[in-house]
Amino acid sequence: MTEAAARHVPGTPCWVSLMVHQLSTTQDFYQALFGWEFRPGPEQLGPYVRALLDGREVAGIGQLPPDRHLPTAWTPYLATDDAGATAQAVISHGGTVAVGPLEAGAAGRLAIASDPSGAVFGLWEAAAHLGAATAGAPGTPVWNELVTRETSGIVKFYQAVFGYDAEAVVSADFDFTTLLLDRKPVASLHGVGHALPRNRGAHWMTYFEVRDTDASARLVTELGGHVLQPPREGANGRHAVVSDPEGAVFTVVASGG
Repeated sequence: MTEAAARHVPGTPCWVSLMVHQLSTTQDFYQALFGWEFRPGPEQLGPYVRALLDGREVAGIGQLPPDRHLPTAWTPYLATDDAGATAQAVISHGGTVAVGPLEAGAAGRLAIASDPSGAVFGLWEAAAHLGAATAGAPGTPVWNELVTRETSGIVKFYQAVFGYDAEAVVSADFDFTTLLLDRKPVASLHGVGHALPRNRGAHWMTYFEVRDTDASARLVTELGGHVLQPPREGANGRHAVVSDPEGAVFTVVASGG
């Protein structure tokens, strides 16, 4: 396992979180799929648990209020030294802040925002909780990618708010941009044109490392989830797009790294 940095550089994806309607059954699903264990986290926004691997935190899952009939989705959190200032920058550059910034007890401050295309992401200003404490092992989030209609316009928003450098590969049939901090890739944008799902719109996709993509895809189905795109080879390894029983979409990937 690779230890996470003590404090994430602002703009780095540092955490992923999922809000669901049935917390207990969702825990059972991810425990069986990834081997996660759970312990309580801050409950300022309702019941919430942190998922752990070998005692190290990797993700969070919270329960939606009973009257909130919202779709479930994995949300990446981007590190910031000042959630309030970053939230203002989001608004200034055409995005929206839906929640916060809010205090999460001694853990830190958070906000939930969306970019001008509507893709939702979080902001995390760390205090006691620095974010994911391990990465690179099966069961950990290893990458986050924005799936959007086209990258050339939306990348300017993320550069303005977070100061990313960007490397674009754009051709007649391919639209892909890598976001970098200190010359290190930290996330990507994938323009899919009219292939963007109408029922989801632009969205961030979280990739979780697994040992065997095919076996993980079969297990997802056995556990009540769905395989949306069957396993196939890609530039970063064999991957499959799946969803949990509540419909939260994510990608499993065996990178072989």
